[in-house]
Amino acid sequence: MTDTAPSAIPPTAQVTLDDGRVEIAPGAPMPTGPYANEDLLPVPVERRTWTTYNFSALWVGMAHNTASWTLASGLIAVGMDWKQAVFTIALANVIVLIPMLLTGHAGPKYGIPFPVFARASFGIRGANLPAVVRALVACGWFGIQTWIGGEAIYFLAGKLIGNGWSDAGKIGGYAWTMWLSFVIFWVIQVAIIYRGMETIRRFENWAAPFVIVGALVMLWWMSDKAGGFGPLLDQPSKLGWGGDFWKLFWPSLMGMIGFWSTLSLNIPDFTRYGKSQRAQSWGQALGLPTTMTLFAFLSVLVTSGSQAVYGKTIWDPVQLASQTDNVFGLLYALVTVLVATLSVNIAANLVSPSFDFSNVAPRKVSFRAGALITAVLAVLIFPWKLYSDPQGYIFTWLGLVGGLLGTVAGILIADYWILRRSRLDLVDLYRAGGRYWYAGGWNWRAVLAFVVGGVLAIGGASFKPLVDGRPIPALRSLADYGWAVGLGTSMVLYLALMLLRGRDAERTA
Repeated sequence: MTDTAPSAIPPTAQVTLDDGRVEIAPGAPMPTGPYANEDLLPVPVERRTWTTYNFSALWVGMAHNTASWTLASGLIAVGMDWKQAVFTIALANVIVLIPMLLTGHAGPKYGIPFPVFARASFGIRGANLPAVVRALVACGWFGIQTWIGGEAIYFLAGKLIGNGWSDAGKIGGYAWTMWLSFVIFWVIQVAIIYRGMETIRRFENWAAPFVIVGALVMLWWMSDKAGGFGPLLDQPSKLGWGGDFWKLFWPSLMGMIGFWSTLSLNIPDFTRYGKSQRAQSWGQALGLPTTMTLFAFLSVLVTSGSQAVYGKTIWDPVQLASQTDNVFGLLYALVTVLVATLSVNIAANLVSPSFDFSNVAPRKVSFRAGALITAVLAVLIFPWKLYSDPQGYIFTWLGLVGGLLGTVAGILIADYWILRRSRLDLVDLYRAGGRYWYAGGWNWRAVLAFVVGGVLAIGGASFKPLVDGRPIPALRSLADYGWAVGLGTSMVLYLALMLLRGRDAERTA
């Protein structure tokens, strides 16, 4: 006997249009039952309307944010010069674009979100494993970004109100007014997500150009303070281009890939609204690597300028903006930070876990309820500790995230492109006992590939400043290549196990 679905699978109620997009056949009932709800069902073709511009604007809005800024500025803080930092980030985003496009393909073709897409490889119930892992990572990101937004409100209010606000009594090492600012920004984001995906699309469209202008203003301000662009470009590398640089380069590259490894999984949450494959592929290709590289260039120039002007590297743009005495300039800079943080945090860190948590209990957890769960867990993760220094932020947080999620990406890509050749059965993705049911709703082969890949990817990594030491010191040499190790290992192991499964099925047929 095999652990596959029963042999008598009813014909699927789906139709394929001339442009390759697939939907539930007109007049056929939509999937129902414990594994379906309104938020998880396929988006009808008439509602798949996002264009190339919408996807490009989405990426411009997400790439031009404070956390992206701190990626590049953090590399300057740990010793790279502007050329090394921009090179590292540009290469990372070209690499991560590949799985982004491969997993994004299922969105406009089938109109399904990431947790439903993962059911094909992990099983109807097993998909909760990668979905919850992705959701918990998003909670961490949401908390970090919310802390950054709260920080902007804190400094902005401090300039307007005065020392009574800035020097308020401390709780847990921070002024109570900082905690209040954190709560205010938290509430603003939850209010926006409660209005739905269409509100998010409109917000991203106008937020993107606003943030670009704000970044250029910060560059102009810093070059004026430094006496021109020369000092911004002349700050030397502390590493050179020898062994010291390459020792730092590989973990930095994996960390930069790890930054968007989250979206390389759940990008179907957005591409499911795509008008065509061309819209999502061109929109992402034009929006992600170009804008991330440009923003990295702006960031490293401004951060290098802080070295020249203030004698120290100020990697946090909120802290840097607070150095100005020009009230109008400060207001504009901090409002830009707020808009940028809202843009990426809602799109990247609330949409996905909202679907992911809904997938765990479709009948009980709606998209909005999933967003609220995310927002609450984001506080419990203590984001202020994750964001406390560039070493922990880049090498611990981003490295661990990249290694773990690269493992999931390897399984999804292997299953969808190599085994299934991009063919899925929409109805069976929501049906117990169908072809994606495997054994009790779980595909143990995907789970095993995920565990093995994850252990190899992050088992030898440093968890500082969260905890001391490495879980498996013998795997330390693999830690600097976590994302690649996780993706490659899980892909090969999953393919091998699934091919063996096919042979077993033939022998027992």
